[in-house]
Amino acid sequence: MSRRYAARARRVAAVPLACTLVSALLTPLAWGSTAFGAVTPGATPPVSAARALELLQTLRTQGCEGRSGSALALRRPPTLQAAAARWSTGAPLGVAIEAAGYRADHYRALQYRGNTAGLRGALLQELCAALTQETYRDVGIWGDGQALWIVLAAPFQTPSPADAAAVTQALLGRINAARAHARRCGAHSYPRAPPLQLDVRLEHAAARHARDMLEHDFLDHRGSDGSTPATRLQAAGYRFYALGENIAQGAENVEQVVQAWLASPGHCANIMDMAFQETGFAFAVSRRGAPRIYWVEDFGTP
Repeated sequence: MSRRYAARARRVAAVPLACTLVSALLTPLAWGSTAFGAVTPGATPPVSAARALELLQTLRTQGCEGRSGSALALRRPPTLQAAAARWSTGAPLGVAIEAAGYRADHYRALQYRGNTAGLRGALLQELCAALTQETYRDVGIWGDGQALWIVLAAPFQTPSPADAAAVTQALLGRINAARAHARRCGAHSYPRAPPLQLDVRLEHAAARHARDMLEHDFLDHRGSDGSTPATRLQAAGYRFYALGENIAQGAENVEQVVQAWLASPGHCANIMDMAFQETGFAFAVSRRGAPRIYWVEDFGTP
């Protein structure tokens, strides 16, 4: 039994995630800003913020550069409007967005100085790709009569602590749906496995570690207090024959985190291991400052 525990104790895996899912891994907060154009004496008066918004919405719905449009019109949250205004005063864009209270997953931006005739070309060149992606839901525009500051953003949308019970059931459903079919995890093939059952002690252990990673801003199986998956399960009162742990950072919903785990051989192996009988889930998300979310799934056999 000790050998089996040792083998299972080593079965821990982490998926670093942040912002946008790409090949099951997410990259740090991405943004871009570009300055365009110049006003010369005698030129047409600078474009207004209202006209810029009209052009943005048209490109959004009709599409551009061969990309299909979106039926979802851009929203103008006051916080992103305030962020554009702060950016116009010289504040770094990321700082301006955070100071305004907008929670951005990722964003693109354009500083434009010129007239209406040149604005369309600048938008096509710099913002077309973002405009035609539905994740970019929001826009903030600020003008001072001489220039425009335009910010397109994808909001950071995660479940709240009040959603924990629903999130747990959704995770359990997706994990058990994955176990219901034979699957290849990296170089190894796994047969279908029986469904896992929830255990409140595993949930408590997972919640402790998710909060710890959020509060201390790290992604690791070893806790800030030196705890391990084994000691956390023991502290929660779970006497185990086998254990495993999956962790992740940055996935904003159940679908993203399960997809990322299944795409990673070590995480996938934990999910498909028929030796595990019980599981517990938890997530912890920041409510202010830089957007961060951590996920934990603990597996066990009593």
